[in-house]
Amino acid sequence: MASQEIETLAGALARLPGLGPRSARRAVLWLVKRRESALNQLVEALTAVQETLVECETCGNVDTRNPCAICADPRRDARALCVVEDVADLWALDRAKLFTGRYHVLGGRLSALEGVRPEDLTIDRLIARVAEGGIDEVVLAMNATLEGQTTAHYIAERLENYPIRITQLAHGLPVGGELDYLDEGTLAQALRARRPVG
Repeated sequence: MASQEIETLAGALARLPGLGPRSARRAVLWLVKRRESALNQLVEALTAVQETLVECETCGNVDTRNPCAICADPRRDARALCVVEDVADLWALDRAKLFTGRYHVLGGRLSALEGVRPEDLTIDRLIARVAEGGIDEVVLAMNATLEGQTTAHYIAERLENYPIRITQLAHGLPVGGELDYLDEGTLAQALRARRPVG
């Protein structure tokens, strides 16, 4: 039997996506064996992130500064805005290095079953960003789920009176798929094949 502290650490790790109780215990044993190097490094990294983590007031990304590195990057095309459901989707698209514009994180998707309404998301903040001007294209990069497509349709309707081009990712994405789990080739094709909404 391990001590209560070690069991607590294993329990905390087991709650991470992709780790079950057995994998978490193996990770703890690995960290314990390398406590001078790996464990101390992990503790320092977690402490640094905990102390500096903020949500970007502009786009909703999670970073250690506000505005985030993407919003603060002058090389980004401020005329193109990619709307995503969650930060994981933003990171997946940005990892592919195919979209050179800026992002907007909704914080979820519309869902009648889960009680998520437009006011629960950052849709009004998105409309305000577009209303400020300077944006030529809004890419609706919602997940290829019923709720994701419903959210995209709702946003497209809210934006139809603005002088912008509204596009969405191609439907080559697997139905029910989530952006964070797709390979870069699939994401590249979906971005290249985006088309107008409506």
